[in-house]
Amino acid sequence: MKKMNNKLKIFFAAGLLLALGCNSCKQKPADNGADYTISPEAGTTYKAGDVVKVKVGLPADTKPDSVVYMMEETRLGVAKDSSAISVKTDSIPLGIKLITAKVYQGGKSQDVTTNILLLAGKAPEAYSYKVEKTYPHDTSSYTEGLEYLDGIMYESTGDPGHSTIRKNNLETGKAIQLTKLGDQYFGEGLSVVGDKVVQLTYREKVGFVYDKSNLKLLKTFTNNVGVEGWGMCFDGKKLYMDDSTNKIWFLDKDTYRQIGSIEVCDDKAKIDSVNELEYISGKLYANVYQKDEILVINPKTGAVEQKIDMKNLYPESERPAGRDWGNNVLNGIAYDAATKRIFVTGKKWPKMYQVKFMKQ
Repeated sequence: MKKMNNKLKIFFAAGLLLALGCNSCKQKPADNGADYTISPEAGTTYKAGDVVKVKVGLPADTKPDSVVYMMEETRLGVAKDSSAISVKTDSIPLGIKLITAKVYQGGKSQDVTTNILLLAGKAPEAYSYKVEKTYPHDTSSYTEGLEYLDGIMYESTGDPGHSTIRKNNLETGKAIQLTKLGDQYFGEGLSVVGDKVVQLTYREKVGFVYDKSNLKLLKTFTNNVGVEGWGMCFDGKKLYMDDSTNKIWFLDKDTYRQIGSIEVCDDKAKIDSVNELEYISGKLYANVYQKDEILVINPKTGAVEQKIDMKNLYPESERPAGRDWGNNVLNGIAYDAATKRIFVTGKKWPKMYQVKFMKQ
């Protein structure tokens, strides 16, 4: 979103490789010194719908009382020996899944762990768009959050010293009401929740709650969910936020505390840098930072069900020279539920586009 520090990205990538690689396979129980193994090998990739065979390998002289298999906090099954169990994956949320086998013997237990990467079962459908109408957009707005409600376009903007939350007139693109954040804050995603507007910040670990009627600050809250604060949206029951990774977190709408999460994946890989979010007709629509595409995500599993190619929305030939187009990218999705209009824009773009999505 943001010029994320390359060293920070390398740090998280290294941590992920460590989690996938060094957990692998053999652990020595402290009580008896026996070597237990587990398959599949850590980091093995599957697709939703595949059956995963999970099996503990035991030394020949080991006879366990039972082996209990768990995936995260969910019990998968029980075996009396080293027989494999079959795990169906068609209803499991996607992403990295920790699998633990608890081997019970003589009143003691020993854990042996592995992990798998579960991807979407099929490729996302390819969609394109049609521009139905254009509106002005403030070219000083480094758009981070966008939402349309009751005739008002709510927008959160970033950049230290220039971050705001504002109500805009769609027809003119001008702010009707505007509240400036302190110079130390970088504004991020927003959502309207009842009579309040909630706004995230980038790395400051602070969230703001405003009075919807006048954008006066009501309170702040500590936001320690995820790596950073990026996009946000609301489905009428809970908030969704992302954090620069492939995770989308669920937040309680009143306390803003974490109540769950999903990991965004297509059929080939995890999709990092999920950015501005919008909830439309039961699905999550998301920008991907520095990519000219919008993802349509299943909010229960994290599977990318459609990818919308937006690369010609604001052609490079029409962009003025001298601007940092590597950062002033497509970002901002808003939905007018009353008329089913969809709006998209970008950071410091001169136009807001009313678009219709369609299958290619």
